[in-house]
Amino acid sequence: MSPRSASVNEELRRRSRERLLQAAVELVDERGFEATTLGDIADRAGSARGLVSYYFPGKRQLVQSAVHRLMHRTLEEALEREPRTEDGRERLARAIDAILGLARERPVLMRQHMAGLLREEGFVQCPEQQRLSELLGDTIARSGADDITAGYPMLRALLMGAVYAALVPGVPMPIPVLRAELFERYGLDGELGLPPGDDMGGEPGRGDLSRFFATEKQPDDRGE
Repeated sequence: MSPRSASVNEELRRRSRERLLQAAVELVDERGFEATTLGDIADRAGSARGLVSYYFPGKRQLVQSAVHRLMHRTLEEALEREPRTEDGRERLARAIDAILGLARERPVLMRQHMAGLLREEGFVQCPEQQRLSELLGDTIARSGADDITAGYPMLRALLMGAVYAALVPGVPMPIPVLRAELFERYGLDGELGLPPGDDMGGEPGRGDLSRFFATEKQPDDRGE
């Protein structure tokens, strides 16, 4: 059997990383951070335990990258959904609703994420976090903000604050209230985006996350 080409090996490595990211999101969402081990994640991903360390320094870095992937793909999906629009105010409304929707639908995962950000290492500088920053920066720029440089960190801070407020154990604030406050802050009509009556009422959605991770197997995928 001839050796695999460099391009095939690169594709296998990419899919291995994707499987680890997806497994991390699924397991932490199901069990919580402390109850999830790197071995559990490797097993769910169908990867060797040592392969986790090849891609990520530790569990916290892996999970934070995985959550940032979930966030930026959720945000991207909301911004580009039909009917597509270039209207900056509509896109900002969609962005707010997308992030608040994650707090509602994935409370265990997002609560852990917020707790992790308050630790010493803060944000993990990775491609997933950078893509999230790009999308939020583009959103605030299109919204007509007077000062884009200051507008992006303010939007990020307000979204983080809203997620935190929605997830405080024992005294959570209702997401529709937080949404209304953010919409008022940015002068957005409540009918923009995805209003609470359309998606935020009733039971949270628990959809399949696989669409956010390119983990499909190919004929050459024979394992690492």
